[in-house]
Amino acid sequence: MYKQILCPIDGSSTSNCGMLEAINLAKTLHAKLRFLHVVDTYFPILDANGELNVLYLADIQRSQGKKILESAEEKASQSGVLTECTIVESISERVSKLIIKQAEEWPADLIVMGTHGLRGFARFMMGSDADMVVKQSHVPVLLVKTSR
Repeated sequence: MYKQILCPIDGSSTSNCGMLEAINLAKTLHAKLRFLHVVDTYFPILDANGELNVLYLADIQRSQGKKILESAEEKASQSGVLTECTIVESISERVSKLIIKQAEEWPADLIVMGTHGLRGFARFMMGSDADMVVKQSHVPVLLVKTSR
């Protein structure tokens, strides 16, 4: 069935739900599991001199991303699942496109990710990378809705 599972994570409770499901699936199916974290380095901020300074914030995001991946890897290891981890950086490219690109390059045969399950105006305002992945992915996508 599924032999390579890609699981994008960002440290949120929503992505953690997807991560736990991906770990369970990988364990049950004896599949390879790859965690993906996207660092979006597009955030124009002015420093004290009025100059654009994003290097410091990008370093913080990279560091946080590594911690998120290490935590996921630890949880998977506790369940007996071996994992790979990767960080991808973006400058204003949609996270959904990077997830799909990673799924094609690895190649994954399943993407597992958490979703808020928003509808209507809330979905319109926040956008939905999960929705875009479902619509554009060439491999199956399992969305894990956060329980309320």
